[in-house]
Amino acid sequence: MTIEEIQQKVIKFRDDRNWKQFHNPKDLALSLTLEAAEVMEKFQWKNSQEMGEYIQNNRSNIAEEIADVFKYLLIICHDLNINLEQATLKKMKKDNQHYPVKKTKGKHTKYTEL
Repeated sequence: MTIEEIQQKVIKFRDDRNWKQFHNPKDLALSLTLEAAEVMEKFQWKNSQEMGEYIQNNRSNIAEEIADVFKYLLIICHDLNINLEQATLKKMKKDNQHYPVKKTKGKHTKYTEL
C-alpha cells in the first residue's frame, strides 16, 4: 500500500466521523506534537539497558504511538495540500547540500557551524 492509499484511508476514517470540523492547522500541529511526546514518554527515565528490554517487550505499543504521529502528519499534509513524498525528497536534497558526507560524516554539528 502506498502512502497516498494510507492517507486516503485515514481521511475517510476522519470524514466518516465528521471530525474535519475539529481539524484546523493549529490543532492538528498541536496533536502531532502531543502524539510525538507520547512516543518520547515511552523512553523517559530509562537507561540503555532498560530501553532495550522495554522496546523488546513493548514494540506493538510503541508502534501504535508512532502510527498516531504518522496519521496526524498525513492529515495535515492532506488538508494543506502538501505531497509528503515530494516534500520529503525536496528536503532531503536540501539536507544533502547542507550536510555533505565529507564534512559531516560522524559529526552532529549543525550545517551553519561546519
